[in-house]
Amino acid sequence: MIHFNKLTIALTVALALSTTSNSAHAQSQNLQEKMKNYFLQTLKTRQGAELKSKADYVRNTIYSTDIQKQIKAKDISDNQKMVWTAWCDANRELQEQKLMKPESLQKGNHASWNLPQELEPNAIMPYYYGVKGKADGKLPLFLYLHGSGPKAQEWQTGLLLGNRFKDAPSLYFIPQIPNESSYRWWQLAKQFAWEKLIRQALADETVDANRLYIFGISEGGYGSQRLASFYADYWAAAGPMAGGEPLKNAPVENCANIGFSFLTGADDTGFYRNILTHYTQTAFDSAQLYCPLSADNQPLFRHRINLLPGMQHRINYDLTTPWLKNFVRNPYPKTVLWEDFEMDGRHRSGFYNLQVSVRPSKNRTYYDMTVNGNVIAINISDAEYTTVEKDKQWGIEMKFNRSYKQAKGGKLRIYLNNRLVDMNKPVTVIVNGRQLYRGKVKATLQDMINSCAEYFDPCRIFPASVEVSY
Repeated sequence: MIHFNKLTIALTVALALSTTSNSAHAQSQNLQEKMKNYFLQTLKTRQGAELKSKADYVRNTIYSTDIQKQIKAKDISDNQKMVWTAWCDANRELQEQKLMKPESLQKGNHASWNLPQELEPNAIMPYYYGVKGKADGKLPLFLYLHGSGPKAQEWQTGLLLGNRFKDAPSLYFIPQIPNESSYRWWQLAKQFAWEKLIRQALADETVDANRLYIFGISEGGYGSQRLASFYADYWAAAGPMAGGEPLKNAPVENCANIGFSFLTGADDTGFYRNILTHYTQTAFDSAQLYCPLSADNQPLFRHRINLLPGMQHRINYDLTTPWLKNFVRNPYPKTVLWEDFEMDGRHRSGFYNLQVSVRPSKNRTYYDMTVNGNVIAINISDAEYTTVEKDKQWGIEMKFNRSYKQAKGGKLRIYLNNRLVDMNKPVTVIVNGRQLYRGKVKATLQDMINSCAEYFDPCRIFPASVEVSY
C-alpha cells in the first residue's frame, strides 16, 4: 500500500509538471503570435503597405507596443531570440515583393521592386542579386550604386564590375535607377528601397548583419557618400568613388565607428569633385586628430581618402571593396556622434542605440554620446550652417561654418544592454551637464519589441531603455 501511494504521488507530480510545461509552452506561443501580429501592423504602416502620402513616410511615427513583461537577467537571450523569430515571421507573412533568392552573380539573375507611387511616380527598380565565391556561413553584402549615364548601360557595367572586384565570398545587390529624370540615389523612394533591402536581407539571415557595405561611382559616389552618413549605424564601411558631396549633405561625424574610403581623380574638376573630396579629406583628418579614440578605446575615424595623381573622372575602381571588407561593424559603440540631418525632407528616428521621441526643433540636432562605465553623458545641440564658399557658375555651396547652441525641448530614448553598461548596477544619464536619471534599468519585453521595430536589426534588440526629456 505504501509503495502504491508513492507511485501515485510520483505520477501525480509528473502529470502536474507536464501540464505546467505544456501551459508555459502555450503561453509562449501565444505571446510570440501576439508579437508577430504587432510587427505585421507596424510593417504595413511603416514599410509602405498602408502608405497614403509622402508626408506619411516623412513623418517617421514612433510606435510603442503595449506588450509589457519584465525579464529576468538569465532569460534575456531567450527572449531576444523569441522577439527576432516573431519579427522574421512577420516579415515572411507581409504581402510585399520579396528579395529574390541569390544564385551566382555571374548568371546575372535579376528581379525588380515597385517603389511607392506616393514617393516617386512610376518608379520600378530592377536589381541584380547574387553570390560571389563559395558561400561559407553568413555573407557580407555589398550595395553598389552606378553612375548617371544611360541607366541600362550603367546597370550592366555595375554587374561586370561587381563580378570583377576581388571581395569574394560576398553577396551583391546592384540596383538600376528607376527614372533618369530622378537620378539621385538618396531620394525618398530610394530610402524606402535601402531600408527594405536591409530589413529583408537581415530577416532572411543570409547576410552577416555586421558586414554591410555601400559604395558607388560618380553619381553613385555622391549617393554612397550621403547614404554612408545617413545610415552609418548599419554599415561596416562605405566607399564613394569619383564623387564629392558638400559636407552639409554628408556630415563626417556620423561616419565615426565605420571604415570610410573615398577615391577621386586629382584632376577630376567636374562640379569641383577634386576640391570637395579634398574638403572631405581635411574634415576626416581634423575629426581624427580631435577625437582619435572612442570611449571603448577604438579608433574612431578610420578612413582612406586620396586624390589619385594624374587621374580625371575615370579612376582605378578595383581598390575599394578589398579595403572595405576588412571592416566589421560594432553595433554598440560607446561613443556615438550623430548629426540628425534631413535627406529629401526626411529625418531618421533612430541611430545606433538612440531613438528620438521628440525632436527639439526644426533645425538639425547634433548628439554627442559617451559611455564611461555606467555613466552616459550626452551633449545635444542645435546645429546651424553658414555658407562661406559658393561656386559662382553652378551655385554649389562648397564650404561651411557650423555653430552650435544647446538644444532644449526634446525627448530621447537611450536603449541599453550589457555591452554598453553593467545592468546590475545603477546607470547615470547626464544631458547637457544635468543629471536626468540615476537608477537601475530593468529588462523588459517591451523594450526588446520596440527596438526591434525601430532598427530591424538582430544585433539591436535592446532589453532596456532610459527616456529623458531635456
